[in-house]
Amino acid sequence: MAALDPTRYALLVFDWDGTLMDSGAYIVECIKKAANDLQIEFPDDNKIRNIIGLSLAIGVQVLFPQLSESEHEALTLRYREHFFSAVPRPIQLFAGATTTLAQLKQAGFLLAIATGKSRRGLDEDLQFTKLTPFFHATRCAEETTSKPDPQMLLELLTEMDIAPNKALVIGDTEYDIQMANNAGVDAVGVSYGMHDKQRILASGAKACIDDIALLLQWLINDNS
Repeated sequence: MAALDPTRYALLVFDWDGTLMDSGAYIVECIKKAANDLQIEFPDDNKIRNIIGLSLAIGVQVLFPQLSESEHEALTLRYREHFFSAVPRPIQLFAGATTTLAQLKQAGFLLAIATGKSRRGLDEDLQFTKLTPFFHATRCAEETTSKPDPQMLLELLTEMDIAPNKALVIGDTEYDIQMANNAGVDAVGVSYGMHDKQRILASGAKACIDDIALLLQWLINDNS
């Protein structure tokens, strides 16, 4: 069998929530708790899951368009209080994520993260999962512009000195795929996160895999 080879794609840019970290249910729970605190009616779980991947500020605006700016800010604050209240948080990496990342790094790929999470949230997750050494660069929505705008991806390409045609985005939502498309970067989706396979493929992903470990085989096949 052919070996992993970073010649075709030198840089792999991963989304975090729903791609590497199984955090969807916890995020939904925290949004519902925040809304309850402020006596605000919240949408169903599917609608909340749909905004995961966007920055928190934009996600709150999409979910609660009837609220004022000050109410959005209050809801965001309550969400963060709930999200960071549990130490450690009741979330974990998807099965095979650590092994997959280790094999990719050993094969010579550069690894990065582009996420809608806050910097505090990502750094704490990386520390908890012991994945900090795996990634050469990371970018969070609060530091730049939210997906599907390509800005955070373009910043990573510049930081890593990688051309768009030498990078690959891996994500679980159409926002990830659209971000990649907007930057001229290829993308592969995963079907086990927030958006379903049909939606991800319709957004322009080259493929949609059912297990993060299958990324290894896809890279081998794509390079052969």
